[in-house]
Amino acid sequence: MSEYPPNASFHRICLTGVISCGDRITSRIKQGMTSVLRRQSSTSNENDVRMRNNRSSGHGAVNDSPPSSPAQAGDRGTRACCFCWCCCCTCSCLAVKSGNGTQGGPNSRIPLPERDDPPTHEEIESWGESFDKLMQSKGGRRTFREFLKSEYSEENILFWLACEDLKKEENPEIVEEKARLIYEDYISILSPKEVSLDSRVREVINRNMVDPTPHTFDEAQLQIYTLMHRDSYPRFLNSQMYKKLLEESQLS
Repeated sequence: MSEYPPNASFHRICLTGVISCGDRITSRIKQGMTSVLRRQSSTSNENDVRMRNNRSSGHGAVNDSPPSSPAQAGDRGTRACCFCWCCCCTCSCLAVKSGNGTQGGPNSRIPLPERDDPPTHEEIESWGESFDKLMQSKGGRRTFREFLKSEYSEENILFWLACEDLKKEENPEIVEEKARLIYEDYISILSPKEVSLDSRVREVINRNMVDPTPHTFDEAQLQIYTLMHRDSYPRFLNSQMYKKLLEESQLS
């Protein structure tokens, strides 16, 4: 009786074939790796010879041959990836461009925005006379915005400012883009910065968004302006922020 179970001969033949195929694949892989290593060695030798020739030709000679790397040496500052973490190059996204569009070097200066002059005592005093004077003053809008931020209602003045910016735009494409952003940021019920508007004004906005213009949000802007005037402005005048600012301006 044979020591192998039925069909064992067939199994041995299959196993032998698999082993034979594996040996052939391993041999092919070794041959491929050997070929790659030879090519790399040959390339390295050619680069070494080129460097020796350049050195022997004198330090003042200009090397016109391209470097072995895909990016040329002069491109390291302009083509380097901004994900480079080894500090071996200067990323183009961090380079400062000068006025003529060229990238500045280490000594390039970034023009700093001019600081606004602090409001005078008379100007701060005028903020208490009317809400219109407060909103017409750049320093007043900035101070009032800080106050609204402390009351968690900063979105009201941000929406009003965005509408003012939209009114200055004349390019139809930019108007459409800015109107869409204003709608997503302050009108949409899904936005965390949604402003409080009644249903009638929302219907007007939805109709206007079919063909946006610089005045798409005029009614909504007026409603928010009135809300800030009646609700937030009186509290601002009675706040410690405004009183302290008024006292400090009087002493200075």
